[in-house]
Amino acid sequence: METLEEMQTRHRKEQKDLQSRVTQKKKQATKKTRKGVNTECGELERQLKDKQEQERAALSGEPAPEAETIPDLDESVEEPTAPHTNGVNGVSKALENTTISEPAASEDGQPRKRNRAKERLARRAAEQEAAVEEAKKEAANQPDKKTVERNKMLAQFKEKGLVEKGIRPDGHCLFNAVADQLSQVGIPLGAESEEELREDQRYKVVRKAAARYMEGHPDDFVAWLDEPLDQHVEKIRDTAEWGGHLELLALAKTYNVEICVLQDGIAQTIEPDQKGSKEAEKIWLAYYRHNFELGEHYNSLRKAP
Repeated sequence: METLEEMQTRHRKEQKDLQSRVTQKKKQATKKTRKGVNTECGELERQLKDKQEQERAALSGEPAPEAETIPDLDESVEEPTAPHTNGVNGVSKALENTTISEPAASEDGQPRKRNRAKERLARRAAEQEAAVEEAKKEAANQPDKKTVERNKMLAQFKEKGLVEKGIRPDGHCLFNAVADQLSQVGIPLGAESEEELREDQRYKVVRKAAARYMEGHPDDFVAWLDEPLDQHVEKIRDTAEWGGHLELLALAKTYNVEICVLQDGIAQTIEPDQKGSKEAEKIWLAYYRHNFELGEHYNSLRKAP
């Protein structure tokens, strides 16, 4: 069976051979016969084009395009009868046996020709437009995740008597939120002088505290990391790397606090798991997944007045 590449090679040869013969025929035409020769050559080119389109459709398994209706050129013009593999020879033979005569023509002197390529493009454009409209309808019927999440959070705040303290949305939000909560319950952040740090810079002390605990207790964290512990610790201590559950666990143990995280209608508690006479203080965070452009975000939750 002929492959696609073989068929394309044959098609190019057929087109080249036909073009050469058509050019020669037009050169030999006189002023009186030029119009008829041009029309006949155009018909032969269209015949070859239709034949090749049908062959491509048959090879790809698509429905073969309808053949165009071609006006009769002359009784002496014969249809090529050779098989597809010798299509150019059949067309050439028909051209050689053609006698020149004045063909019937339309008002503009040329038979009308359908532009199948434009028709296909128009169909595809219509299908794509319909698909886009359908997608818009489906999106309109989907619940707004941002609104749903916000409503659930507000219900939780009201139930637990909390109000939200907004934290700047960036990679430091978890650590800034924890710093705000620690200040609310009177727990010092660390050895560094807090007076020397602006309120929005206190995350630096909290970051160092989390990194220090993780570095000193590798067995608690190594199994949960996708990178070496020392690399992760360096990111947490010195960059704006986002913090998550592991960092909250380290901070709960460092400051001996019970961290309660409200998210999407549920509450998660991270306990310090330390034995001692002093009861652990409870601090509250709000965790969002859909309400902020940068993605995940933590806010501080204070007791309502």
